[in-house]
Amino acid sequence: MVAQAAETTTAEPRGASVIVNVIDVLRCFTVEQPVLGVTEIAAQVGLHKSSISRILATLEQERIVARDEATRKYSLGLGLIAVAGPLLANLDVRRVSYPFLAELARDTGETAVLTIWDGIESVSVEQIPSLHQVKHTSAMGSRYNTALSASVQVFLAHEEPDRAADLLESGSVVLPANTAGTRAAYLKRLEEVRVRGYAANYGETSGEEVGVAAPIFDHRGTVVACALVAAPYYRVSKEQLGKLGAACVQAARQISTRLGASPA
Repeated sequence: MVAQAAETTTAEPRGASVIVNVIDVLRCFTVEQPVLGVTEIAAQVGLHKSSISRILATLEQERIVARDEATRKYSLGLGLIAVAGPLLANLDVRRVSYPFLAELARDTGETAVLTIWDGIESVSVEQIPSLHQVKHTSAMGSRYNTALSASVQVFLAHEEPDRAADLLESGSVVLPANTAGTRAAYLKRLEEVRVRGYAANYGETSGEEVGVAAPIFDHRGTVVACALVAAPYYRVSKEQLGKLGAACVQAARQISTRLGASPA
């Protein structure tokens, strides 16, 4: 009993963080050692097997690890993908999108942009400028929280309705006072965006600019970005607006497919 108590003091220092212990357990799984038993993990981490078993039991409940019933050994589980999904999507979407954005810019003759949503703002993370001398571009990292922005409309249209209403109510997303209609009318507009498949900003945030945007989905069916075309107002008639929207939708669907989204 004395020896066991001494081992406990050495293996599990007082005040050791449970979170650190969990991270240490997960780091034991590598490409070289994808499957491990409790004893092997305990030896690497320096905790008692009973502690490792408790950690693994909790991780198994959350599908972060999976246990093979025959060997009673563990491997990383699919639940880990869900946890890392938003990060992986944001890392992948820029690389995957680039050739399709370049094609979108070439086909429309206008600037093609990729934006992501940080919860309250649309953020520009990639851009292929138009070859025209007169064009609309923005600095990388530009942020938009105006409700009439095409990309903001897309992201809000795919938020939970209560969440979208809260963002408008709090002023986190700005609906200009001179906007025709009420907040309820704007929420109705978001429903139309979902049905149509793209959003349009026809000179509403600036009399000199037109923007159309379409949602990009990942393998879970979650909107992770949007494809946007920005053009000078004078160059886009209302008839051409629909064509830009269709081109945006096509590019967004191609990117979504590459990210593993199911066909619409």
